[in-house]
Amino acid sequence: METSLRLDPAVWSVLERIAREDDVSVGQIIREAINRDIRRRAEAKTPVRADERLVAPLRALLADDFAYSRNWEDLQKRLLAKGYRLAEAGGGLILQAHDSGHRLCKASELGYSYSALLRRFDCVFPGHAHTAPLRRVRGH
Repeated sequence: METSLRLDPAVWSVLERIAREDDVSVGQIIREAINRDIRRRAEAKTPVRADERLVAPLRALLADDFAYSRNWEDLQKRLLAKGYRLAEAGGGLILQAHDSGHRLCKASELGYSYSALLRRFDCVFPGHAHTAPLRRVRGH
């Protein structure tokens, strides 16, 4: 397939100089750059997302626990009674199976982002390394 490409004259000049130095065509340089970018994107980490078929039943099962808990301790106690627990993961929280510690999904996938829970409980998750989000939700 053939196509045209509009480039700034200064960019074209640099490409021509590089092509001469490397003894290749400008087209080869452009094709290789595109191929490198495609490979880089293909190899980039994709966000870890739980399967919606797993998340939907958990969301329903735990909705009352998230909705009616008074603080982090109350929420953890309610989740533990059903065999789950929250744990820190990066800048947020994940839901784990209590017995195995197996990661099930992000708390945000259940509809409860860390920032929303911070706002509600007005304190960081116990032992969470990231305290800056609390300052943000408080507006400091």
